[in-house]
Amino acid sequence: MSAGSDRAPSRFTLIVALGLCQILMWGSTYYLLAVLAASIVVETGWSLGWVVGGISLGLLVAGVVSPRVGRIIAHRGGRPVLAFSSLITAFGLTGLALAPALPLYLTAWILIGIGMGAGLYDAVFAALGRLYGEQARSAITNLTLFGGFASTICWPLSAYLVATWDWRTACLVYAGIHLAVALPIHLLVFPALVPNTSASDWTHQARIATARLRGEDRIMFWLLAAVQTLAQAIGSIIIVHLLTFLQARDLTLAAAVSIGMLFGPAQVAARVVERVFGHIYHPIWTMMAAALLMAIGIGMLMVDLPIVAAAVVIYGTGYGVTWIARGTLPLALFGPERYPVLIGRLAFPSLIAQALSPFAGALLIEHAGPLSAIAVLAATALVNVLLVLALWKFCHGAPTGATV
Repeated sequence: MSAGSDRAPSRFTLIVALGLCQILMWGSTYYLLAVLAASIVVETGWSLGWVVGGISLGLLVAGVVSPRVGRIIAHRGGRPVLAFSSLITAFGLTGLALAPALPLYLTAWILIGIGMGAGLYDAVFAALGRLYGEQARSAITNLTLFGGFASTICWPLSAYLVATWDWRTACLVYAGIHLAVALPIHLLVFPALVPNTSASDWTHQARIATARLRGEDRIMFWLLAAVQTLAQAIGSIIIVHLLTFLQARDLTLAAAVSIGMLFGPAQVAARVVERVFGHIYHPIWTMMAAALLMAIGIGMLMVDLPIVAAAVVIYGTGYGVTWIARGTLPLALFGPERYPVLIGRLAFPSLIAQALSPFAGALLIEHAGPLSAIAVLAATALVNVLLVLALWKFCHGAPTGATV
C-alpha cells in the first residue's frame, strides 16, 4: 500500500458497506416518489406531473455531472466523491421536507440529482475500478446484488413513515440516515488511496484516461454508449408503465401488480447467476444475454395470456444483468486506467435517457396505445441486440485478455 494511505478493509467488508449505502441511495432518490408522490400531491396541491417531474430533473442533473464525477474519481479516488454524495443528498432531502413552494421543491431535486450523479451505480463502479483495477468485476457484480433490494426494503419503509407521520418526515428520516450511516461509511470504510499505486502513477494514468479516444476504441465507446442509452431508455419506460402494459393484456390491476412483483426477484436471481459464473466469460456475453432477454421479454408482452408472467421474468432477468454489464464491460474494453473517466462519460447519455424516456413513453401510449408502444419497444430492443453484435466484433483482444 502506498505511503499515507489508510489500512484498507477487507473486500467483503467494503462491498457489504457500500451495498447498504446503495440500498439507501436508490431507495431515497430513484424509488422515492413511487411511494411519496400521491401524499405530496394531496398535501401541497401541486400537480402529479410536476411532483414526479422532480425525479426527471434529478436524473438530468445526474447525467450532466457524471462526466465530471468520473474525472474526479480518476484523480482523487472514490472516498471524497461518495462522501459528498451522502452529504449533498441529505441536504436535498432536507430541502424537499422543508419546501413550501414548487420552485423550492424542484431546487431540492437539483441537489438530489447531484448526489445521484456522485453516488449511484456509475460513480461507485468507477470508484471500485479505481480501487481494484482489472479485479473489480466481481466487486461490481456483488454490489448490484444489494442494489436489487432497494425497492424491496425502502418502499415498505417509506410507506410506514408516510402512514405514521407524513412525507416530509420520511424525507427527513432518509436525510438523517445519509448523515448518520452512509456518510461515516464512505469516510471510514472506503480507502483514501489505491493500494500499491503511487500518486505519480495515477497522474500518468489520468492523462491516459482523459486522452481522446481514437480508432477502434472510439467506435467501441460510441457503440457501448448507444447500447447503454437504449437499454436504459427501454428500462425506464417499462418500469414506469409496466402496470399499464400488463393491464393492456386484459389483466386486472391486482393481477398486474402481482405479476409485476416478479420483476425485482428476477433481477436479483439473474445477478446471482452472473456472480457465480461471470468469471468464466467475457462481459460482452453478459451484455449480449441482457439485450436478447430484454428483447424476448418485451416481444412476449405482445402475445396474450398465459405467458405474460414469463415475459416479465425474462425481461427482468435481462434488465438485471444489464446493470452488471454497464459496470464490467467498459472495464474489460478500455482497461482500469481509463475506466473511471470513461464510465462517467458513458453515464451521461444513459442518465439523460432515463430522465426523458418515461415522458416519451407516456406520449406514445396516449397517442398510439399501449400495445403499439410495446411494439415500438420491442423493435428498439432488437436494434439494441444488433448494436451489441456490432460491438462484439471489436472485443477480441480486450485489455482483460478474457476469452470472447
